[in-house]
Amino acid sequence: MTFRPVLRAVLFDWDGTLLDSYHADSQAFLAMFRAMGVNWGLGELEQHYSPDWYAVYRAAKIPRERWDEADRVWRAYYEKHPSKLMAATRKVLAQLNQRHKLGLVSSGDRDRVSRQLREFQLTRMFRTRVLGGDTEEKKPHPAPLLKALREMKSAAQECVYVGDTPEDVEMARAAGVRAIAVLGPFPTEKRLRAAKPEILLDGLEELPALLGKLYGDGRTSRKG
Repeated sequence: MTFRPVLRAVLFDWDGTLLDSYHADSQAFLAMFRAMGVNWGLGELEQHYSPDWYAVYRAAKIPRERWDEADRVWRAYYEKHPSKLMAATRKVLAQLNQRHKLGLVSSGDRDRVSRQLREFQLTRMFRTRVLGGDTEEKKPHPAPLLKALREMKSAAQECVYVGDTPEDVEMARAAGVRAIAVLGPFPTEKRLRAAKPEILLDGLEELPALLGKLYGDGRTSRKG
């Protein structure tokens, strides 16, 4: 008899994976560039986009002493453009929550992501939420994902991480977690494919069937 591996936990990225926030994010960046005197448009942002926004600041040559100012401008404009959940988010989370522990690992600012989780009534869906600032290191460093695994008392080989950027794939690999990449609204497809993820989904709605195929129904794997 062939035994399938056990899947105890499914961990997710937030922006671009569960939340369609690209319009709000990109408009906030463009407004911030104007305020900082950076001659960048959408093309430059798409070329240099990273979930580590300080990588974008460095690429745009914003002086380090102005990063706090850039953060404030970005947040002010982000609030003017509401985001929405990806179409499949609620259905997918509801399905998987019956079978596995769920976790969230995002680079997004803790106050902002926590507020959005409350607004969408998703906070209690996740056993743990490791957000921006919870670890000194950012994606693609494995520290945020390793912190989540410790909090969930789950072994890396018994988990998967779902994200939409190459940094998500690199973080999962570095943590020893199986990476599942999914195409989302952010301009990351070219670099995501170049990262050669083991699994690349066209949309989040494909995830439950994939996990069922790889791990079975998993109904005994949610304990602990």
